[in-house]
Amino acid sequence: MDDSVSVGVLSLHNSKETKAIVNAVDDLGHHGVWLREDNLAVDIEDGRAVLDPDVDVVANRLLLSKTEQPAELLGLALSISRLRPTLNRPENVLTAFHKFATATTLAGTGVQLPDATLALDTDRLNAEKAKYGDEVVYKTAIGTHGGGTWKISADEQVNARVGDRFAFLQELIDRDEERHRDLRVYVVDDEIIGTMRRYAPDNDWRTNVALGGAVEAVDDLPDAAAEAALEAADLLGLDYAGVDLVEGADGWHLLEVNPTAGFKGLFEATGVSPAPYIAKLAIETAGGEVADADVEQVAATLDDSTPEAAARAPSSPRSTDPAVVGYTEDVLISGTSGTERVVAKSDTGASRTSLDTRLAAKIGAGPIKSMTKIRSGSVKSGKARPVVDVVVSVAGDRHTVAASLEDREHMDYSLLLGRDILQHYQVDVQRRVDGEDQTDEEEEE
Repeated sequence: MDDSVSVGVLSLHNSKETKAIVNAVDDLGHHGVWLREDNLAVDIEDGRAVLDPDVDVVANRLLLSKTEQPAELLGLALSISRLRPTLNRPENVLTAFHKFATATTLAGTGVQLPDATLALDTDRLNAEKAKYGDEVVYKTAIGTHGGGTWKISADEQVNARVGDRFAFLQELIDRDEERHRDLRVYVVDDEIIGTMRRYAPDNDWRTNVALGGAVEAVDDLPDAAAEAALEAADLLGLDYAGVDLVEGADGWHLLEVNPTAGFKGLFEATGVSPAPYIAKLAIETAGGEVADADVEQVAATLDDSTPEAAARAPSSPRSTDPAVVGYTEDVLISGTSGTERVVAKSDTGASRTSLDTRLAAKIGAGPIKSMTKIRSGSVKSGKARPVVDVVVSVAGDRHTVAASLEDREHMDYSLLLGRDILQHYQVDVQRRVDGEDQTDEEEEE
């Protein structure tokens, strides 16, 4: 008799974590299924809803924070959760992925939070900055990989929105060390699977691994930090989460809780993959059994190879191939004080995105985080240009990049998309949004 259960991993993106969970389910003796665009369907007939593939339980890995339309993905996850037991239920993910909703949910509990202010009126938001001292964190309520997060001075003016997303002020918690650091605590089923300390890269204060932050394992997690992480995940109703904490003079403060936290940095630091622990919880939720020893053995490897069933799917390129952008593309670019819709040029020969100084001033790009040397064929020594953080929305996805500033007044496009963004897409040089004849333009790499 086959006692195995089938676990569907709901994910419309191609990530190490998605593949690792599917593979972990298989390695634990059960059946993992990647639920994605090429195989997922729901049929309602005669009052009965049928899910295909017919899995027993679902692990929700939809990335709401990286899309322009998170409500679409929330609705999809909610539909599936009505049909099957779902880990990280969409209503709980809705709270967690909205950083200010997380804060209001945890306010008044045993979890210590940085002071924060959300105001829908720009004048009111700027008036509140004075109470935070010389520096304050300014961030969008929805964001990922450090995107939409800035450290600003008290005299900088900001907007109540960055693009179409609300933004808020948050107290800067820092221990005045040379290198800013925080903790990422990974929780699965009310247990801490692993903890890493994250260090900000040079010329930055954000610790995100995606931005180049360094990591190290934490074997002696303070009790107060462990209790805060476990309580936060429990109060938010999350089955698994990455909980970010920072230590201040008065103890540990919760920064945010990520319901789809990545595994790469944690595995690099600790040698432990959360994937089999998530797989175990899903299997047991569906009535299956897993030996703890098998989970520990599988956790020693991060198997992010493409699952065999997914590789055989006849139409899988639709869900795994990158989106297509044109030679010119209509994009949104945001800074701390504004958002502009512009036509940008795609240039795969440029390693870094760059924007015109006038556009940078209009959106409040900055502050300047470093200088970069740009080389061109005519100037062998290169030119030094300031580098600033901006948020660029392309084809429905948002990217925070360190863009270089230059005087592009003599060029046709105020924004150049470099490989830091284009690496996520296929570029069709025949496609243009501006309808103009294609002419070569001098660009510096």
